This record gives sequence, structure tokens and C-alpha cells, in this order.
Amino acid sequence: MSKIAIMGAMPEEIEPLLKKVENIKEINYANNTYFEANYKGKELVIAYSKIGKVFSSLTASTLLEKFSCKKLLFSGVAGAINPALKIGDLIIANKLCQHDLDISIFGHDFGYVPEGAKFVETDKALREIAKEVAKENALSLIEGTIATGDQFVASNERKAFISENFQADALEMEGASVAVVCDALNVPFFVLRAISDTANDDAGMDFDQFMIGSAKISANFILDMVEKID
Repeated sequence: MSKIAIMGAMPEEIEPLLKKVENIKEINYANNTYFEANYKGKELVIAYSKIGKVFSSLTASTLLEKFSCKKLLFSGVAGAINPALKIGDLIIANKLCQHDLDISIFGHDFGYVPEGAKFVETDKALREIAKEVAKENALSLIEGTIATGDQFVASNERKAFISENFQADALEMEGASVAVVCDALNVPFFVLRAISDTANDDAGMDFDQFMIGSAKISANFILDMVEKID
């Protein structure tokens, strides 16, 4: 049976998962803790990476290379750019980009690096499973572009920049780096985010207030998906 990796960035994003899985075994590796577990007949490896693109790249690589996971699901929270997204709403990424990658001085688009790509697409089959879960649970689910950067955005000006240059619907700090790793290693991956703030001047206050609730929404959804993955 192939293993499924489930990632978050923060402890709060995987704690709801660990409360529902069974036969948990902790493995310490590369300054992090990985939790092997079972959920309704599926083998899982769960971990939070710590915040940011470097740590999430390390954790994603470890999940795929050391633990031999064959699919990766990311569960967490994000700030909204699309005005249709409210706190607690769910978004799945059809593609991701790095909004803070900037070599535009050399004539390149924001987010592009030579031998790379401005956008990395997620796995279509996993997105379809997510849509099934949303329909069965009568949940609203938006599919769109998620932008990633090594900064917590709490600025209307920065939010407008990301919207204009990437047409992004939401933003966070790990998804695109995980996407680069999975794409390079040919592993299907999926990114789900529940909205915790609207990336404006009040984002810090909103994040502290709503992050735990939003993380639980995302985690429960991910486990419903796990049941449907072959």
C-alpha cells in the first residue's frame, strides 16, 4: 500500500489530524518530527514543516524521499485576495506561484526563474476528489491560484501587487515551494487552504483569532479526501 503524505506548516494545522488517526509512531529526522499513522485503512505520514518556503521544501522532500510517500496533501490556512473568499471559506489551488521571487531587473516576469516556471499546477485527479467531498458535505469550494512568499502579508498595497501580477485568489507561505518539490519528483500533490484572514491591515488580528478554527476545517476536509484516494 502506498503512503500518503499530509503536510501543514504549523502545529495547529496538523493537530486536528493527529486527534483522528490511529497507530501513531513518531520519527525524529532532520530537526523535525514525522508521524506515521493509519486512517481507515490508509497509511499516512503527517508532519508540519515550520513556516516558510525553505522549511516546507525540506519537509516535502523528506516525506517523498525518506518515507516514500506517493501522494502529498497540504492542509492549512491562507489569506484571501479574492473578495469572494471570507474567513473560514475553502480554496484549492489549481496552480501556485512564488510572489516574492523577483529577478524582474533582468526582464523576467515576477515569480519566474530560468529553468523554472512562474506557475506549477496541482494534480487534477486530487482536485476532482476534493470537489466530490465538497459536494457531499454541501461545502462551498473555490478553485484558484494561490501565491506563496516568505512574508506574512498584512498590507493592502502588497495584496494589490500580488493580485495584479499573479491574478492570485489567496496567499500563504509554503504551497508553491512544496509544489516545486512534488513536480520535480513527479509526485501528485494537492493544496487546500481555509481562509484565516484577508491579508489587509487587520490580517494579524484576524489570523490570531480565526487560525485554529480554519485549520480544523481544512484538516477535516483532508481526511475526507484520504478516504476516497485509491
